[in-house]
Amino acid sequence: MLTKADDFPIHQTPEPIAYAGTDRNFYDRYFFNGYQPDGTEFFAAAFGVYPQLNITDAHFSVIRDGIEHCLHASKVMHMERMDLSCGPIRIEVIEPLRKLKLIVEPSNGFSAEIVFEGRSFPIEEPRFMRRIGPRAFMDYTRLTQNVRCTGWIEVDGVRRDLAAGTVGTRDRSWGVRPVGAPDPQPPVPMTVGGFFWQWTPLNFEGRSVFFHVNADTEGRPWNTRAVIAPDGAGPEGVYESEGATMDEVSLIPGTRHARTGTLNVPLAQGTAAIRFEPFLTFLMRGIGYGAPAWRHGGYKGELVVEREDIDLAAVDMAAPENVHIQALSRVTMTLPGEAPIQGMGVFEQLIAGPYRPYGV
Repeated sequence: MLTKADDFPIHQTPEPIAYAGTDRNFYDRYFFNGYQPDGTEFFAAAFGVYPQLNITDAHFSVIRDGIEHCLHASKVMHMERMDLSCGPIRIEVIEPLRKLKLIVEPSNGFSAEIVFEGRSFPIEEPRFMRRIGPRAFMDYTRLTQNVRCTGWIEVDGVRRDLAAGTVGTRDRSWGVRPVGAPDPQPPVPMTVGGFFWQWTPLNFEGRSVFFHVNADTEGRPWNTRAVIAPDGAGPEGVYESEGATMDEVSLIPGTRHARTGTLNVPLAQGTAAIRFEPFLTFLMRGIGYGAPAWRHGGYKGELVVEREDIDLAAVDMAAPENVHIQALSRVTMTLPGEAPIQGMGVFEQLIAGPYRPYGV
């Protein structure tokens, strides 16, 4: 099964690129987000290919005036992994690891053109590996990069240019995650599982800060790291710490969403303390994460494109489909011997099942 990708030196197995190993849950995904400097508009996109399922899907979403406007698309991939388009949504890699473009052709009231340009070289996060009994639940690699964003977004005839200073984050991940239809035969014996995830890509003047943690139900981290990356830094020009912690977290009553928290990153000269003030909630289901009708990798048909509008003031934030969020936050970082500096970023949160440190 030869495809366009086979004419590039990117093979990882002896087989054509169309065949991605042997695990049916293999995926390959792009993620983007961005926000205007005054915090009035937030947008995000996801584009995934699922070679074993022969599916590609893409999502674009923007929050305007309290409404999360979402565009979803899914198609049969026909084993062509180099086709970075899905219905009206497509990606152009202008300069690998530095500059990418997201295009939304006019569809269902949406259109957009956004260029994402890296502030430094992408960071490679520690490999994510988690098993449930004998089965690999997750096994993937992810690169992450804070970006400057230029371009425009149009919804229902209202076109807005991205203001100077619009920033955000992009990532690329590939490997094994649960995708498509749920497995009809889970591993035995059955266990009460849980999944705890926090991710905080933050944009400050002259530097980016990243933190993530996966933990078990008792709060024991199984994958965590913090990184501080100066603008223009190369792969060796960043500071890394595996000892960072998210402390002083309090949850919004009746939800699993944090209303505040303090990230503490140990440094040679002391501790960098970053205080979070979330002020806008983006539901990740708007780009397919946990979406009841638009599960990543789900089969919809040869090509299906749909619009969804979510009134954020009316939804039940405690409902299972709304547990996974990115909370746009104003952040204040205090470094030893320096005046506090202000920035902005997201506090991504997903608490599924019990998590005893927070009493849920």
